[in-house]
Amino acid sequence: MKTLKVPEATITRLSVYSRFLEYLDQRGIVTVSSGEIAQGVGVSPAQVRKDLAYFGEFGTRGVGYNVKDLMRYVLKVLGLDELWPLVLVGAGNLGFALCTYKGFNDRGFSIVGVFDNNPDKIGKKIADLEVYHLDRMAEIIALHNVKVGIITVPSHAAQEVTDLMVKNGLQAILNYAPVVLNAPENIEIRNVDMSTRLEILTFNLSKKDYNPVT
Repeated sequence: MKTLKVPEATITRLSVYSRFLEYLDQRGIVTVSSGEIAQGVGVSPAQVRKDLAYFGEFGTRGVGYNVKDLMRYVLKVLGLDELWPLVLVGAGNLGFALCTYKGFNDRGFSIVGVFDNNPDKIGKKIADLEVYHLDRMAEIIALHNVKVGIITVPSHAAQEVTDLMVKNGLQAILNYAPVVLNAPENIEIRNVDMSTRLEILTFNLSKKDYNPVT
């Protein structure tokens, strides 16, 4: 059976569509057109239709999409029709911010374990989460059936943490460390490099005023 190949950009837009649909649903709006979704999220109506077409036929010509039905289906496609427990390694400033970020819970993600190797942090609490030593990772992962881990450690420690996560059965990693990680091909890794994102912004701003040397 051939596996459906969906561009990652489409998945990113689906996430945006789902938030817009939730916004409409909260306001009691029953139906929405592809043009209204497009206007709400900043893409073209054709792009909305193309993205949704990867997953089947939706809506009625001349009527539009039922907001609740489409929202539920998009959330199912994204895997958000179930709860996702997470573990996080690195109880520094970024780790603290992620542990206290309410947006995770709103989307069905829940951090169930925070780990560090600093004796001064172990046993302390971030919100209602106790910081554990790394040697308890296997226990917490097994207890909560965790599949996804978050890395917020310095770059020099990120590979060691990755190896430990893979060893303990995690299948996906969200990496905030500014370093390329090595992992088996079956492990999903996504890197969040905030400096790179800022550099893209500054590049785009700078090129507006760029005058090539002739």
